Amino acid sequence: MMKETQNADRKKTTILMIDDHPMVCEGLAQLINREPDLIVCGQAPDAHKALEAIERLKPDMTIVDISLNGTNGIELIKDIKSRHCALPVLVLSAHDEAVFAERSLRAGAKGYVMKLEAPDNLMKAIRRVLKGEVYLSEKMSGKMLQKYIGSYSKPIETPIDSLTDRELAVLQLIGLGNGTREIADQLNLSVKTIETYRAHIMEKLDLRNAAELVKYSIQWVQSQY
Repeated sequence: MMKETQNADRKKTTILMIDDHPMVCEGLAQLINREPDLIVCGQAPDAHKALEAIERLKPDMTIVDISLNGTNGIELIKDIKSRHCALPVLVLSAHDEAVFAERSLRAGAKGYVMKLEAPDNLMKAIRRVLKGEVYLSEKMSGKMLQKYIGSYSKPIETPIDSLTDRELAVLQLIGLGNGTREIADQLNLSVKTIETYRAHIMEKLDLRNAAELVKYSIQWVQSQY
């Protein structure tokens, strides 16, 4: 676990890493800390500890993963922005940007970087977000421009696009092998609410039964990595 920064480093721009993989955080911290004006001030593995760390450390920026212990990164971004509206959020994730980048921006993030991108792109994203600008890959930027700036051809949408953020979080947890009770506990919702989400997902994805839902969700989760 990385140590929190000392007061001597507070003159640097501080970044809080929110990711449930300690080794990933350590590697990213080494990369970021090489910059003369940036320093990682701490790490949090889940939403609860992330919100506590933000209050305690008061970072200048947060870098958030989509998949976290016991929660979904999209929901965490919404929580961060509701409590700290001026705090910049950059998403760094292994998940497909085609599915999660636009959702992340709608939730309040200022950028989205996939973990397979070159380190230079991460640094470029950090600096762009710190300047108040938005960072997306060229491919994703083109897709969103086509969608929002008057393209004559309607962008191709997938059935997944029809799901709400919460429904997508439920689908992801199903695909990771969680049952209804486990999902309810992780999302702090009732079993009845999760069952309702499951029904909505099945309807939107044209799935006939629970077995098809499980099969679809597993295949979808596997396709994200």
